[in-house]
Amino acid sequence: MAAWTWRFEKADGTQVEPAVTPEDFTTQGDAESWIGENWKDLVEGGADQVRLLEDGTEIYGPMSLHAEEA
Repeated sequence: MAAWTWRFEKADGTQVEPAVTPEDFTTQGDAESWIGENWKDLVEGGADQVRLLEDGTEIYGPMSLHAEEA
């Protein structure tokens, strides 16, 4: 079974420890739902962007955690 995980980074790509402890997710949808619920806390904890991994292989990213200015 695939394990979906997030990599948390500063804007320059340096990996950082997340402010909210993630889990290994069994589906991409579960992983994306979790990031949608926790992105604000992650930004406050120092993460600027994330990358989604499936079994260690990057699926997409970097994806900014900062809301776009209107």
